[in-house]
Amino acid sequence: MDPVGKAPSSSADLGLLSPVWAATAAAESTSDAAVVQALLDVEAAWVAVQAAAAGHASSGMELAGAAQAASAAQAAHAADYDLGSLAQRTPDGGNVLIPLLKDYRARVAAAHGEPVTAVHRGATSQDVIDTGLALVLRRAGETLLADLEAAADALATLAAKHRDDVAIARSLTQHALPVTVGHRLARWVGGIDAARVRLSQALAALPVQWGGAAGTLASLVDTLDRGGVQQPVEAALSLRDALATQLGLRTADSWHTQRSFFLAVGSALTLAVEAAGKVASDVLILARPEVGELAEPQKPGKGGSSAMPHKRNPVLSVAIKEAALEAPGHVSTLFLAAGQAVDERPDGAWHAEWPALRSLARLAGGSAARLRQLAEGLQVFPQRASENVGLFGDLVLSERLAARLSPLLPGGKADLEAMTARAIDTGVSLGSLVRSAVPEAAVSDNELASLLDPSGYLGVAGAEVDRAVARHQDLVLTHLPTPQPLD
Repeated sequence: MDPVGKAPSSSADLGLLSPVWAATAAAESTSDAAVVQALLDVEAAWVAVQAAAAGHASSGMELAGAAQAASAAQAAHAADYDLGSLAQRTPDGGNVLIPLLKDYRARVAAAHGEPVTAVHRGATSQDVIDTGLALVLRRAGETLLADLEAAADALATLAAKHRDDVAIARSLTQHALPVTVGHRLARWVGGIDAARVRLSQALAALPVQWGGAAGTLASLVDTLDRGGVQQPVEAALSLRDALATQLGLRTADSWHTQRSFFLAVGSALTLAVEAAGKVASDVLILARPEVGELAEPQKPGKGGSSAMPHKRNPVLSVAIKEAALEAPGHVSTLFLAAGQAVDERPDGAWHAEWPALRSLARLAGGSAARLRQLAEGLQVFPQRASENVGLFGDLVLSERLAARLSPLLPGGKADLEAMTARAIDTGVSLGSLVRSAVPEAAVSDNELASLLDPSGYLGVAGAEVDRAVARHQDLVLTHLPTPQPLD
């Protein structure tokens, strides 16, 4: 047993201090093993692409054979590599690809019986790492988008169900005007749907990165030229396009210091976290016992306190809100790094992207998973929402009364404002004060009662619920291309 104070030997990051993504699909899809697997997939795909291009030129130059591609695929399994050893050797080269490539070449050579020169041919570390991270983001995004869609589905169903249940809107923490439970939920749906469309588009646009040491593919072009390939420039570009197709990514010119693709994904991931954070923040307020309009799903063992047995903490919303507070710092790192991506290879700015991107993928994936749990089990208490509307009595209709009745008062709007102040100070209802000031001949009791009915002052709330639900149901996301098999 380890002595007190001694860290355990395992250095795996399982998310013990990050409950929003711990034990979710995001944890697995962004793990060190997942990153290594993506890098190996890129390397193996590049050999496969070269093998497929055998005989491309009239000279019959063979860049790689089918047996070499098979050996490259055979060696591309992250489980066969010592991640601890890779971590120890990473600082020596400044990135994990350098020690990983050494081990990979050795494994490919062992499988093939001799070294395979097609491995990493014409490429540089940034090519493989950027492309590998694109794969990690795409793979993590599949579950993330599914969770966001499921959460929006559940909330849209609740919005339709509670379309006309009156609640109170709060502005700057204070009671404002009547609204509906459904309208509030519909706004949540709109935010989530906007985030998942943006994220789907950004992920689908991720391209392969393949430019060689300085972004010019000079080594690859030279190899093709020396091998007798006619039009080696066009052949090199064709190979890059084939690699993109093989990996299920878009093709693009080299973008070593143009980071817009990762900025777009990072921004979209942050938008997803913040959309979930909006829901969580509202739930945290509305689930307070003194408010009681909503409650998180109640399950045994969920939300318990270590000291107070009576407590049921809103742990899903707390975790999501933590992510919403953390994510902006990571996306700001991406933008700062992009602006400092100097020369043809950044000196530290590129490196700063790696943990920021992974953190955003984890926070967004975890937030989406927790949001789905929250939305699918969210408890709504419309009666309590109605009761809260009445806490301020008919004062919440003061805007309506001012617009309708000011022309009937000697002092106009000033008289109505004075009555409102008196109602607040004395506790006398605003309606009774208005009744005493406005002749019944001008406004009947029934008309005044109608003016003081919160359900009659909801504006377009119902229509906007209908529109949000319809948009959600009709929404068709950009389908992400499925990466092709690498074997």
